[in-house]
Amino acid sequence: MNAAACPALMVSAPASGQGKTTVTAALARRHRQAGRRVRVFKCGPDFLDPMILERASGAPVHQLDLFMCGEAQCRRLLREAAQDADIILVEGVMGLFDGKPSAADLAARFGLPVLAVIDGSAMAQSFGALAHGLASYRSDIRVVAALGNRVRSERHAEMLAESLPPGLHWLGTLPPDEQAALPERHLGLVQAGEIDDLDARIDRAASNLSDVALWLPDPVPFADCEGPDFGQNLAGRRIAVARDAAFAFIYRANIGCLEAMGAQITFFSPLADFSLPECDALWLPGGYPELHLDRLSANHAMAQSIRAHHAAGKTILAECGGMLYCLDQIDDGKGHRAPMLGLMPGAATLQPRLAALGPQAIDLPNGALRGHTFHYSRLETTLAPHVRAQTPEGRPGEAMFRLGSLWASYFHGYFPSAPSAVASILTGG
Repeated sequence: MNAAACPALMVSAPASGQGKTTVTAALARRHRQAGRRVRVFKCGPDFLDPMILERASGAPVHQLDLFMCGEAQCRRLLREAAQDADIILVEGVMGLFDGKPSAADLAARFGLPVLAVIDGSAMAQSFGALAHGLASYRSDIRVVAALGNRVRSERHAEMLAESLPPGLHWLGTLPPDEQAALPERHLGLVQAGEIDDLDARIDRAASNLSDVALWLPDPVPFADCEGPDFGQNLAGRRIAVARDAAFAFIYRANIGCLEAMGAQITFFSPLADFSLPECDALWLPGGYPELHLDRLSANHAMAQSIRAHHAAGKTILAECGGMLYCLDQIDDGKGHRAPMLGLMPGAATLQPRLAALGPQAIDLPNGALRGHTFHYSRLETTLAPHVRAQTPEGRPGEAMFRLGSLWASYFHGYFPSAPSAVASILTGG
């Protein structure tokens, strides 16, 4: 099979909190300003970082995950990007070697050279020791460059650069800069659409990079890979998808999968609209309903429209935040409660700490759907699980509930992993 080759870098770090997203966004914007075509990917099942990276790169950002997406899908996405890009950046997840599968596993599988982003704010020569450790820990990956984050002075930067072991390219530093920082909340970064000055922040971060950051590694070849046959199981089906500030956790690949199966997609806002668009099925994805309790509760017309959809026996697929919207009520964990749709008995309460996190798969009619869970709320319901997901190690995972035509779970599904199973739900199977 033919291969497409393109310079590529896995942007990783020794731990979370080192500034990978800011550095990746700054690099993407800097390369773009230099006239290069940039494609960015996010390692792992993250929804929020890709929103930022799309703005930085000006191109769609997809997830790459060996468990959730599978090797073949990752390969197809990388090869497609390599055909028209001048540089591919893949933002890692957590620390380089953390998790199963890890960012290092992805780098090893596809031969992606690694850029080590290290917070150098409180170190000097130990910077080089950390870079050396990352580079030598596994023989099947190549750490080829390093960048110091949160570095204040030129002399400090020189000490970090001088500490690097031979063979590692120095891509300079970024200073601590509040005007370039990306704001955060409990699930991660604030959504891109909610940051009014996001482009200015990314431009400022890009301007803080020196010209050495424009270094390009050798091209990486990405082999051709046959695409899946999605079939036309949703031909002519009209699917309404909630998308606004309260419901925005949507994989681009999921929309592409639905459209490939023949579905007609219409987006709507439970916050701002007063009725569902004409549709055969409804998808309520995850998001932040807990931040918009009063507006969701006050939109009685939309609530009645969704209830009528359910009463007519039409499918609703509700994921995480979408499931919370279907409950009797949500408690924001700060003493404020609001009634929701009342399609599913129970209530959810936001917790101060993470309640669940990790990859999972759920056996459904016509396939095993892969995905993940990530939430801060606790659910109380009298409804018994219809089926339960499992972790890759076989431990019990999230429950999926079924009440008439409603399918609801904390589980976020990656539709291309089992398109027939998704089609079966959305057609009332």
